[in-house]
Amino acid sequence: MNKKTLVFILGNLTAFGPFITDFYLPCLPELTTYFGGSASLIQLSLTAGMLGLAVGQLLVGPVTDKYGRKRPLLWCLFLFVLATVACMLATDIRIFVLFRLLQGVTGASGLVVSKVIVTETFTGRDVGRYFAILAAVQGVAPVIAPVVGGVAFSLTCWQGAFAVLGIWGAALLLVCRRLRETLAEKDRLQMPVWKTFRCYVPVVRNGRYLIMNLLQSFSVGALMAYISASPFLFQQHFGLTPLQYSICFAGNALGLVVGSSVVMKIRNLPAATPWCAVGLPVAGLLVSMALWMNWPFWLFEVVLVAMLFCVGMITPLGITLALNAVTEHRGIASALLGALPFLLGGIVAPLTGLGDMIRSMTTLILLCSTICLCLYLVSRRWNYGAQPGSSSEIG
Repeated sequence: MNKKTLVFILGNLTAFGPFITDFYLPCLPELTTYFGGSASLIQLSLTAGMLGLAVGQLLVGPVTDKYGRKRPLLWCLFLFVLATVACMLATDIRIFVLFRLLQGVTGASGLVVSKVIVTETFTGRDVGRYFAILAAVQGVAPVIAPVVGGVAFSLTCWQGAFAVLGIWGAALLLVCRRLRETLAEKDRLQMPVWKTFRCYVPVVRNGRYLIMNLLQSFSVGALMAYISASPFLFQQHFGLTPLQYSICFAGNALGLVVGSSVVMKIRNLPAATPWCAVGLPVAGLLVSMALWMNWPFWLFEVVLVAMLFCVGMITPLGITLALNAVTEHRGIASALLGALPFLLGGIVAPLTGLGDMIRSMTTLILLCSTICLCLYLVSRRWNYGAQPGSSSEIG
């Protein structure tokens, strides 16, 4: 299998997480009517999917270190398709939420395995380059997901939107059978699977890995604060129509894509880290000032895109430098890399709705971005960044 085909498959696996959480947002009002439940119960299915993605990665990571990458991935994709069919057939909201949780747990396998396969297949400059591609895919997927779900819903019904997701999962199941196993038998954990969870301990104790993981996680926290408040921010504060909001939201996502793309051109990742680690809190402060002082909309957009650009850089930088610091248990390390942002996002999202939303959003952005700066300063003081000349050189 050539590099382009492999990266295309890994990109699809990476996009699975955002699609699971966002693709059926246009269907929520219809689901409220269909199940006869309250809006809060329907929204619980969103929480279940996000929780499943976080917990699922923590579960899948040790399993892939024990049994290899390919077989657990195929089983999870198979179970994902079954869970999707069960969601379509559900007539009770509690059953629906349960299978949404299972969708998240099984769909999480793609997020874990895609990262690990990159580190075990590519070397040197290719590692950071392809992580940047996956980060760009993960940034664009939340924008595309509701559009795809909305089109499927408008042409069919809410079950039709889920059918698209199920067909996608089935297609990936067939295609991933061609993947080459990247973890040799001799390198697998030689212990009962339940004992493999003990291997989280040495991974978490790896200071370089932990700091870089937290760095990319808190940058995602700042991003989630913006995403969660964006409907209110653009439609109520700035007076945009729903269509204008969708176009603006999609356009802003280009900041993430460009930031990730710039990483592909950088030769020395540790040397680039301070620029985005300092740039994120500066841009976050400017975004806050733009809202507090009622700057013109176009000026707010400029500083917002700058903030998203920094997030787009930090994500592949953090992932690459974190995994470069790990020599074993990479499935577990990859699981934590994916789980922490979802767990943090699940905490940040509801907090944006407390009190005045603009104040809550800007406070969370400033908090998360300041923590990113502090983590970078700690990494520099403790020499926890990868050294120049290592596999961090990608350009």
